[in-house]
Amino acid sequence: MIAELSTRDANFDAALEALLAFESISDAGVAQVVADIIADIRARGDAALVEYTNRFDHREVADVSALCVPQASLKAAFESLPVPQREALEMAAARVREYHQHQLQTSWQYQEADGTVLGQQVTAMARVGIYVPGGKASYPSSVLMNAIPAKVAGVDEVIMVVPAPGGELNPMVLAAAHLAGVDQVLTVGGAQAVAALAYGTQTLTKVDKIVGPGNIYVATAKRAVFGQVAIDMIAGPSEILVICDGQTPADWVAMDLFSQAEHDEQAQAILICPDAAYLAEVKAAMARLLPTLERADIARQSLAARGALIHVDSLDEAIALSNRIAPEHLELSVASPESYLPKIRHAGAIFMGRHTAEALGDYCAGPNHVLPTSGTARFSSPLGVYDFQKRSSIIHCSQAGASRLGRCASVLARGESLEAHARSAEYRILESDA
Repeated sequence: MIAELSTRDANFDAALEALLAFESISDAGVAQVVADIIADIRARGDAALVEYTNRFDHREVADVSALCVPQASLKAAFESLPVPQREALEMAAARVREYHQHQLQTSWQYQEADGTVLGQQVTAMARVGIYVPGGKASYPSSVLMNAIPAKVAGVDEVIMVVPAPGGELNPMVLAAAHLAGVDQVLTVGGAQAVAALAYGTQTLTKVDKIVGPGNIYVATAKRAVFGQVAIDMIAGPSEILVICDGQTPADWVAMDLFSQAEHDEQAQAILICPDAAYLAEVKAAMARLLPTLERADIARQSLAARGALIHVDSLDEAIALSNRIAPEHLELSVASPESYLPKIRHAGAIFMGRHTAEALGDYCAGPNHVLPTSGTARFSSPLGVYDFQKRSSIIHCSQAGASRLGRCASVLARGESLEAHARSAEYRILESDA
């Protein structure tokens, strides 16, 4: 059901590399389809967007206006929810908003002795598009995690695209858009939605950045339009890595592993522990609990293809191995997890202690659940307010400052054989400093 590895195995390194291998780049056929759709959206705009939506989502709409969801409908969807769902969404939205408000970056300046002022001006992007999966995979939590940080950052307009196969929409997704303050919702999806956001159409103004998860066509389209607009990331399958000292109830850890394995067949769930008997206990718990899951078939395939129980010699070795893997989600299911935190170099999100299930982070803890995957936590961070803010450098030279800096710039510019650069700086040098 799941691979069992040990760092003492002679072939451990090769086995680990094979386990972690994942190629997120789509094949040439998908890339060509996406390229054709993007070109068509750029050429024909609204007409092409409507045609692709009718074809791929089995709809019969006449124009783009029929794809727009009025604000009143978002509010009505929220108000129509059962009380437990409404209250859960409200709680999650409030916690996500509060957490991200701590991430706000502000402008700053300082003045040098000669009066020159240097600094940085922080401004929000004007317009952002968020992609939300539709159909079988409808995630209101993704709406909150993508839209709320943008709004906290001060983005003027957040445009949400969500496919509605057969015209069906998840009320919780619409309700989440209402709570998050989304300005416009269009029921379009796929590469055509990404292209419309990136290049604009007759009725849709192009955005500055596109964020949010999608299928292989969406991911390929995001990669293709990068440069025309910014994107968050090209995300791979969901991952969880649990480091346990052998003292957490085995059923808890088994279900934590299932919580990611049930996402899709390519998701990854790994447990690292120095206690061989405990690993056997968790394996037995997984075998017993797996048949009770609604998505047991998906989880079973995920665990067989990319899951692992790894025996190590110590928790320090477990930490070193985790840093090598750089997981999306890392659970430190150990006593005194704070003592290990400084040793963690690479992880998208760190869940501390036995009581902190990764699932809490997916929905309502507060930190963002849009996280780097496939080892990219080595150089990437969770989605946050800072992803929707830009920084502009401020340079305001006094006369004396321009003269002092001009002498330095002149020497460096002439060293690079850029005469106009040098002379431009030299014009500002005071005669007394020449």
